[in-house]
Amino acid sequence: QVQLVESGGGSVQAGGSLRLSCAASGHTYSSFCMGWHRQAPGKEREGVAAIDTTGSTSYADSVKGRFTISRDSAKNTLYLQMNSLKPEDTAMYDCAARLWYRSEYNYWGQGAQVTVSS
Repeated sequence: QVQLVESGGGSVQAGGSLRLSCAASGHTYSSFCMGWHRQAPGKEREGVAAIDTTGSTSYADSVKGRFTISRDSAKNTLYLQMNSLKPEDTAMYDCAARLWYRSEYNYWGQGAQVTVSS
């Protein structure tokens, strides 16, 4: 069983920064690809950033240059550094994990709310 627990959400003014963390337990962390997703009210969930087992990263166009995904294997923790936040970044953010050979994420955290005011 894999457990993912997010922390670090909150409220910030536009232009500010937040860092989300996702602590993982119950699995061999290095075998998993990890990602951050978000869902705003009335909108579908979208992928924000992902990092694979080699450390290669990818980002949604809407966050490129502002968000940075990283992982600390020693701490079994995934991070999302969010800078230059905009009101449209307001959403519930979830971290997710999948074994490297799977195409879809099958483990999800409980979510962390991020609210950006103008």
